[in-house]
Amino acid sequence: MIDTGMPKLILAGLWALCAASLASAQAAPAAQQGTLIQGQHAERSISEWLMRMHEASRVRSYVGTFVVSSNTGSMSTARIWHACDGDLQVERVESLTGAPRSTFRRNDEVITFLPESRVARTEKRESLGLFPNLLKSSETSIPEFYGARRVGGDRVAGFETDVVQLAPKDNLRFGYRIWSEKKTGLVVKLQTLDTENNVLEQAAFSELQLDAPVRIDKLSQMMAATDGWRIEKAEAVKTTAGAEGWQLKAAVPGFKPISCYKRPSTAAPVPEGTMQWIFSDGLAAVSLFVEAYDRQRHVQEGVFASGATQTLTRRIQDWWLTAVGEVPPQTLKAFGQNLERRK
Repeated sequence: MIDTGMPKLILAGLWALCAASLASAQAAPAAQQGTLIQGQHAERSISEWLMRMHEASRVRSYVGTFVVSSNTGSMSTARIWHACDGDLQVERVESLTGAPRSTFRRNDEVITFLPESRVARTEKRESLGLFPNLLKSSETSIPEFYGARRVGGDRVAGFETDVVQLAPKDNLRFGYRIWSEKKTGLVVKLQTLDTENNVLEQAAFSELQLDAPVRIDKLSQMMAATDGWRIEKAEAVKTTAGAEGWQLKAAVPGFKPISCYKRPSTAAPVPEGTMQWIFSDGLAAVSLFVEAYDRQRHVQEGVFASGATQTLTRRIQDWWLTAVGEVPPQTLKAFGQNLERRK
């Protein structure tokens, strides 16, 4: 499932963007797919650009150092090893900043090793699909909500790239500027832009080795080496918002529900666990976390920003909403205002 607490170095928003776009590109009507990006590669449609980026990420092995920085001055770095063999995708992400952690993924199986506590957390993230799929929605159409154009070329981590900009058609979503390697289409850099084209967050390779000799069997062995570690299994049960007693009075334009989970509550005693209801427009995702209100823990209502990630907290009767997403504040406010308890 989508885990909004997952380090951005693993999500690497740029790959989430391109992989999610594949499904939308395939589903888009022919007239929409015919929209061309201007410039040197005017023969490529939006769908063709995004599919090219997706395929490059799905079939190539690589090793690189990945840096994520935000307009608040924060910066994180990780080393990534990625290998693939047909539908099998395996990767290792080693955090180089902050608390030590190593995250391994084999398709939808994920395990994170936390050396300081000797804890290994396991979970399934079924919506990730083939790396680097953060596959969000197969029912939305990117061209309906975003325009795209090629804005030039550049050089990133020693590779010549095409630069493509995706601009939102309303104020409910952010824009993106994408750098993809010219020969392969692999995305090597991405910027998330606010409504005035200011950079909120940037994710990029500072060093990259394409077609690196990364061995799947070696990564799998490292992933399975859990002796001496305390295993913690992250549990979440599939459900529906309706079954949990929630609905939206009105849809937020472009955003469709894609999954819903119920998680065990971390604060006892709480009768119901936390519900996570996930929405997407095909590129941007929003998670609504709903739990029983606790006056000791749930104190401050409002909207808070950290780079491109916005967070809204709000009390709804005897419940507490935490809405999180890389979307403008007004988008989260629209979700908050429309979420209601069913009678």
